[in-house]
Formats: sequence, C-alpha cells, structure tokens
Amino acid sequence: MKPFRLSLTPSARAVCAGLLFAMAAGAGAAGPYPANPVRMIVPYPPGGPTDIAARMAADELAKSLGVTVVVENKAGAGGMVGADMVARARPDGATLLVNASAHVIYPAIFKEVSFDVIDSFTPVTQLVQVPLTLLVPTSLPVNNVRELIAYIKDHPGKVAFASAGNGGAPHLAGELFKKVAGVNLLHVPYKGSSPALTDLMGGQVQVMFDSMTSSLSFVKAGKLKALAVTTPERSSMLPDVPTMKESGLPSYVLTNWYGLWAPKGTPPALVAQLADALNTRFHSAAITQKLNAIGAEPVISKPEDFSRFVVKEKDSWGAIARDSGATMN
Repeated sequence: MKPFRLSLTPSARAVCAGLLFAMAAGAGAAGPYPANPVRMIVPYPPGGPTDIAARMAADELAKSLGVTVVVENKAGAGGMVGADMVARARPDGATLLVNASAHVIYPAIFKEVSFDVIDSFTPVTQLVQVPLTLLVPTSLPVNNVRELIAYIKDHPGKVAFASAGNGGAPHLAGELFKKVAGVNLLHVPYKGSSPALTDLMGGQVQVMFDSMTSSLSFVKAGKLKALAVTTPERSSMLPDVPTMKESGLPSYVLTNWYGLWAPKGTPPALVAQLADALNTRFHSAAITQKLNAIGAEPVISKPEDFSRFVVKEKDSWGAIARDSGATMN
C-alpha cells in the first residue's frame, strides 16, 4: 500500500503554519509563571496603605499563578530605596514593586533620583485608587475645615502636619493645603503612616492628610476626626464627611492611587500574566468588598493603559509639587 500524502497549496500551507504557531504561542502564554518565589517590594514600613494594597495583591497573585509571593518592606528616602532595588533587579518576573502615586512624584520633589520613574520600570497595572482624608486628633477643638484654618491662623507656628514621608501624596496634600488655605504649617515627615497616625492620635502633631486605607478604622472608632476628603465626590465609606471643595476650597482635588511595576525589560508575556491575574481576581465581589471596607476601590488596567496613566500622573503631580515649592535634598 502506498503511503498517504496530503498535498496542500502554498496558501493552505501558510494558513496551517499560522495556526500551529498560534497554538504554540497560546500554550506558552498559559504556562506556569516561571519565578518562584516572587519578591514584592513595598518601599515603606509595614502597616501603611501601600503595604495593605500590596499584601492583598500578593495573596491574589499567589492563588492565581500558583507561586509563592513574599512581600518585603524596604523603606527609606521617601520610598526611593525600595523602588531603586526593583529598578536594578533582573527582569525575570521574580521582583515586583508596589508603590503609591509617590512613584511619579520623585523627579519633581527630589534633587537626585537614581532611576527614571518611567523608563526604568515596566508598568503592569494600576491596583486601587484611594481618597486622602484630612485628619485631626479628637482633642483639637475644630470640627470642619473652616474652623481648622481659623485655628491655625490663631496659633501661628504651633500647628504641625504629619505625613508618611517626604515627597509622597500625603506630604504634597499638606503643602497644597498650606497654599490654597493661606496657612503656615510645619511639616513633620515620618517613616510610614502607622507612626504618623500614632502621634496624631496622641496630639504630638495636629493635622494629617492620609490615605483612607490606613486611617478609616481610626475614624470609625472615634480615635480621629475626619474633616474632609480630597476626592471630587464624597466617599461611600465616610458619606457624612464633606469634600475639600464643599468645605470652601473649590480648587482642592486630589486622588491617591497604588500600582504594580516590574523592572524594565520584563518579557511582555510575564507582564500580561501578572496583569491578567489581577484583572480577574481584583474584580471579584469578595475582593471589592474587602477593598471598600478600607476605603479603596479596585482600578485594574491593562499594562498599556497603566503606562499612559503614569505619564499623565507624573505631569499632574509634578505641577502640584512645583506650585507648592516643596523640594527635598
């Protein structure tokens, strides 16, 4: 019996070859994530809003990709120490960065930055967006923004505002408040939100802008007073707290956010795996409920969307920094 031979035209052979290539590529994309374990660097101390967002993302990535994801807190220089570690890491998917919007602020506020906030990283996805909340200790005799402004003016040189560190969104939020409200405040930077909130509750500092993720529980427990939120609309988590616009400062609108980056040169297939995993997991009802409970909203985006977003945010936050005159050594 003669062997069977299938004769195909050149065009048919091309179609078959394309189908085989697509099947192979699809199989590769669906393969196991190669890096195990994965280090997720948080450039701030444990317990702060960035750390909270990172640990939720790490748990979901571990479940989705089937790898061990270890969160490592590498604080220092306003977050630049941890970010620099990721910028210098091998682009093999084994090292990731979760950072706040402070990531795009560095060039505008620090004289020297050891990496390029855009070109030294591969954007993966935006994780969440969070209102900043204007907080004061319960012992401070003010109950709204107008009363706070009057109190600061009546106590010149005696009112200080805390932040989670130099150069971050909470710091710039305070600097913007100084400008638009026409008040003088001493800035006291801390190494993370947790120690700053502790001193705020104790009255060692009198004012703080902080992400709702780390302060909401203290407000609900009656340990801090929330005077306003910085977003355009009120937060569903604190519906009775007005916006800064409603409080007499119509030009004051800010939103903090957190995102995931990989080192520059990370293969697109790995970046897509990470983004797809979080797109799927962070939009689940269970995770959305957990995020809402701490004042955050999931905002998962494709890598190309996040790439455009960070460039736009770099320009926006840079303008706020320059207008405020805030600079760091």
